[in-house]
Amino acid sequence: MSEKESKSSPNSSRRNFMKVGALAAAGFFIVPRHVLGKGYIAPSDRLIVAGIGAGGMGGNDINGVFNSGKADIGFLCDVDDRRAQKSREKFAQAKYYKDWRELFEKEGKNFDAVTVSTPDHNHAVVALAAMQMGKHVYVQKPLTHDIYEARVLTDAAKRYKVVTQMGNQGSSGDGVRQLREWYDSKAIGNVHTVYCWTNRPVWPQGIPWPTTKTEVPKELDWDLWLGTAPYTDYVDKLVPFNWRGWWEYGTGALGDMGCHIMEPAFNVLNLQYAKDVQASVGSVYVDEFKRGYFPESCPPSSHVTLTFPETDKTKGDVTVYWMDGGIQPARPEELGPEEVFGDGGNGVLFVGTKGKMMAGTYGENPQLLPTSRTADFKVKDKHKITRVPGSAGGHYNQWVEACIAGYGNKEVSSPFEVAGPLTEALLMANLAIRGIDIRTPRADGKGFDYPGRDLKLLWDNNQMRVTNFDEVNQYVKRQYRPGWTLSV
Repeated sequence: MSEKESKSSPNSSRRNFMKVGALAAAGFFIVPRHVLGKGYIAPSDRLIVAGIGAGGMGGNDINGVFNSGKADIGFLCDVDDRRAQKSREKFAQAKYYKDWRELFEKEGKNFDAVTVSTPDHNHAVVALAAMQMGKHVYVQKPLTHDIYEARVLTDAAKRYKVVTQMGNQGSSGDGVRQLREWYDSKAIGNVHTVYCWTNRPVWPQGIPWPTTKTEVPKELDWDLWLGTAPYTDYVDKLVPFNWRGWWEYGTGALGDMGCHIMEPAFNVLNLQYAKDVQASVGSVYVDEFKRGYFPESCPPSSHVTLTFPETDKTKGDVTVYWMDGGIQPARPEELGPEEVFGDGGNGVLFVGTKGKMMAGTYGENPQLLPTSRTADFKVKDKHKITRVPGSAGGHYNQWVEACIAGYGNKEVSSPFEVAGPLTEALLMANLAIRGIDIRTPRADGKGFDYPGRDLKLLWDNNQMRVTNFDEVNQYVKRQYRPGWTLSV
């Protein structure tokens, strides 16, 4: 790709050529705005989107963007024809590809923006390639699989001046804004501790890799699905969902739910990069007395403690506790014995010097504690925050409108400058979790030592490395399979 092409503006692409491709096949004729005159909205002013990942959450993302009323789905791409079928039927005018690289090469001038809804391990390569083409990007949570990838995408969004959004829709919700208004109005004093918890995983974790080989479904391109990950034989039930429990592809419960549940803490307190992390995990037993050792699989449950440095919204360090696998913090004494804690299975609890507040997944149903305070507390006018219109679809609508307006002209709730540090915090927690399973043979040949256990990992944010346990740094930036690169 030439330097001129890589710096081209998506808005100029709409002005300078007619988008024939997929839309022409449906009978649309793209008329440039200047032909119609001032006051008219030309079809060419709509956002033309390429959806990478068209089934499952990919289908939801494509529909969310389309339902904004200001976007057309010009292209679809999925490695699994079965998963893509519903989207292909609904958006019959969209041209279909299996390999996103071929789509980008052949159709790069015919779309403005990209949704990335692949498994975690392929987010970064797709998103960066799109940004380098000058395309706006919407990337599902977690933003990336590795800390290094998150930092690369955060920097790239600024360098290529494209509109970015991560798919943690709660960041556009009313609940998070209500929490922030209460905090800014001093409803609970200064927060020093936050608890986040989830009942996930709801997929297998803490298990050995299957040994039975299974034939690859004819509709699935297994090599493309693997993408950046090491090659392995296809195993049944990994696709389309259970990959989340394997470190080569997923990021466990933290990656799946952390961007939804920990986001309110980042939003309310302006948290950035953590400075240390420690973890413990639930054990898996292969018989009555022996713990299983399955380092390739995420653990069935974990408890992580992260420390964040002081921000302009805090009076010192903030400790954030993460719990998954059904583990929950102790119920606050201000909560009635039969009142719902969080939303039952998930939640976030802020502990301040003068009180507490909580919410469920996505920051929904925010409550001051005791809950009787919720209706009585009055937010000061100067702290009131404008809501994102569009109800559940507001997160998509916001991104589409910002893409059409152009970089820097409209606000989005989870741009990579915000989503990047949040994702890195979750992946730092995973560093501590994975470090627990690193083992070394004992000198006497009798068993193993586990040097990563009982450690607080110290993080050098500028160098992106743990300073007191080097073995875990291999997970900060993983090695891609030959043929795949993150071309920075």
